[in-house]
Amino acid sequence: MNLDFSSWKHITKLDPDKKNTKEIIQTVLESKTDAIMVSGTQRITKRKVVKLINLLKDCDKPIVLEPVKAEAVTFSNIDYIFVPSVINSKDKWWIIEAHVNWILKIKKRKDTPWEKIIPEAYIVLNPKSAVAKVTKAETNLSLNQIVSYAIFADRFVKFPIVYIEYSGTYGDPKVVKAVKEELKNAKLFYGGGINNREKAEEMAKYATIVVGNIIYEDLNKFKETIV
Repeated sequence: MNLDFSSWKHITKLDPDKKNTKEIIQTVLESKTDAIMVSGTQRITKRKVVKLINLLKDCDKPIVLEPVKAEAVTFSNIDYIFVPSVINSKDKWWIIEAHVNWILKIKKRKDTPWEKIIPEAYIVLNPKSAVAKVTKAETNLSLNQIVSYAIFADRFVKFPIVYIEYSGTYGDPKVVKAVKEELKNAKLFYGGGINNREKAEEMAKYATIVVGNIIYEDLNKFKETIV
């Protein structure tokens, strides 16, 4: 099992709120995706999260939990918790306060596996997406502003991951390329609208691609995204 997330090229995102059939789970487990991310924005509960993780726990791929709220966090049967900070949010709750609130709850635990907790700097760019609406993301940004957010995350705050999120639509490869060229230390992830080989190959030039929605729409198309 490869736990070095800086070497991953393809991540499959499964939503605990969606219908994760045996066929979907089997397809993902048998694929050559590098890791599986358990992540969703709406109607997420710990029960749903645990149920999905239990379907995956015996696989030979890293399992990453990306929680939308502290109440949905579990440390069991996972390899990492990727904690997103939406750095272009207008609401500081999604930048820092949600994380401080969570830390207040877990800091007294002697068994907190801090080595599994990895912060991500999210830059959310699709204004119509659920994640943009929930986090009040400022999506009307110029290319220079987007790149500046990424440099801030990489060099000021030292986030190990910068995540360009278009969630639900295919983004601009020029944006992803420009961010990639400016990052010095952080690993770049991209998510949004990858539903065929062509799009996967384009974004994979610059970032680790995170593929989600297509798994619930067309399994053959999903397989095409693993390039």
